[in-house]
Amino acid sequence: MEENSIMSEKPLFVRAEWDDEARVWVATSDDVPGLATEGETVEGLVQKLRVLIPELLEANGNPPKYQVPFEILTRRFEVSQHKDM
Repeated sequence: MEENSIMSEKPLFVRAEWDDEARVWVATSDDVPGLATEGETVEGLVQKLRVLIPELLEANGNPPKYQVPFEILTRRFEVSQHKDM
């Protein structure tokens, strides 16, 4: 099975972490070399990734032949306080 066929079946893994200082979600991926983008919302970030992932795969010499599934793991740290504090 050639590499492009494998890529069309196995989801690529994307990390999205909240940058509290910049107030944006920042996405990176070991599966997509060069991927580093941001969005104000997760939904906006997904829209960017739908375009960027195939473009970056092609730029890296591995153009996808079919759809490119990807999985996003989001992470955001928060702090809660008891109401009496």
